[in-house]
Amino acid sequence: MQQVYQTQIKKIGSSVAEFLGEKMFILFGDNAPAELADYCLLINIADIDGDIEPGDVVVLSNQEYKITAVGDAVKKNLGSLGHITLRFDGSDTPELPGTLYLEESDLLVPEAGTSLQIVKK
Repeated sequence: MQQVYQTQIKKIGSSVAEFLGEKMFILFGDNAPAELADYCLLINIADIDGDIEPGDVVVLSNQEYKITAVGDAVKKNLGSLGHITLRFDGSDTPELPGTLYLEESDLLVPEAGTSLQIVKK
């Protein structure tokens, strides 16, 4: 298993749970604008080692989620701003450039301190 990306969730915005019904989490680095921070999982900005591709796996709270599609801007935005959307709807067509699409799944809000990884299987 090759690790492409690893970070840690530092803080959970107070309104993150509002997006559980939409099956999505918004990630943002420390520089999140104040008006967005409440809706985000705030993470450490970290380098990406390689490409992020469909078939790779996101590991969050010790759960594995297969990546089904990758928006064009995911790698650039995640590496520079820590800002992408994780959408757990199983879509195989990346409709939005800053969104990483994952297998459909029910979600629970992770705890601060949880690690988030992207790995190649």
